[in-house]
Amino acid sequence: MLALTITPGVADSLEVREVPAPTRDEGEVLVDALSVGLCGTDVEIIAGEFGAAPPGQDYLVLGHENLGRVAEAPAGSDLVAGDLVVGIVRRPDPVPCGACAAGEWDMCLNGRYSEHGIKELDGFARQQWRADPDALVKLDPGLERVGVLLEPATVVAKAWEQIERIGQRAYFEPMTVAVTGAGPVGLLAALIGIQRGLEVHVYDVLTEGPKPALVRDLGATYHTDSLQDSQVRPDVIIECTGVAPVILEAITGGGLNAITCLTGISGVGRKTPIDLGDLNRTAVLQNEVIFGTVNANKRHYTAAGEALAAADTSWLERLITRRVSIDNFRDAFDQQDDDVKVVLDF
Repeated sequence: MLALTITPGVADSLEVREVPAPTRDEGEVLVDALSVGLCGTDVEIIAGEFGAAPPGQDYLVLGHENLGRVAEAPAGSDLVAGDLVVGIVRRPDPVPCGACAAGEWDMCLNGRYSEHGIKELDGFARQQWRADPDALVKLDPGLERVGVLLEPATVVAKAWEQIERIGQRAYFEPMTVAVTGAGPVGLLAALIGIQRGLEVHVYDVLTEGPKPALVRDLGATYHTDSLQDSQVRPDVIIECTGVAPVILEAITGGGLNAITCLTGISGVGRKTPIDLGDLNRTAVLQNEVIFGTVNANKRHYTAAGEALAAADTSWLERLITRRVSIDNFRDAFDQQDDDVKVVLDF
């Protein structure tokens, strides 16, 4: 069958090639691929910056954001042929560490976890793939056109869960949320904020294209000025750009008792001047919390599925600004100005 692959560590080795059909040792459930979403992680893997092939294999099948339909499922599972499913990206380490043993592989303590399409497990950008039932999340059939957004939604579902847990350290009744970045993760973070009945402000640099309208139609406020210049003092900040100056503004821009969650991954090598003493003084005197989050475990997939099911499907469809056939896969990586989420369809 056909799969989208790279050779780890070799820049621009992206190609569609024939690979063996998945075997039962990969899982009891056989899934027909419907789509995979593309993100910055895929771009970095294609550039040879990271990525690891499965043991004994010299290529890695790409694709961690995914959507598929069950072709075969074992008797006694809660899955049947035709079910819409998403495969969980990260799998526990084999030891396992305490976190992985507790089902919280997103908080793995020894780094021996594996990740589909990223680290030591083939991804979902192939015509068929297999997984065990406990590594799959079943989606509402009405999400067929947008279910590929589930994996990026898990990132912010986890972020919101942790924000709420941190908030329980003391009195916590947030009213205002700032989201920096109106990419897919930022827009989904804003969606969940709106679903919680909060006042949401989204910051981005674009004045044209789909992003301003997506934010407005969500019921949030779109800003092209900075968080500081807008004079909004949010209770919660979710940083989704990974851009160093924006991060600095996020971690210094909250109100009293603010909680700032960092979800964006930054490049390295460029330096941003910072008055660490002032940052420390502000964080201490305002009882602030700044934390980072990455990946997700199964309960975050479930929470993200509930958020998507409760959303306006037509709004979610507008997040997917381009759908590209796997036959034209190179076009998908030719970034266009109005791209929000690009999806490869099988």
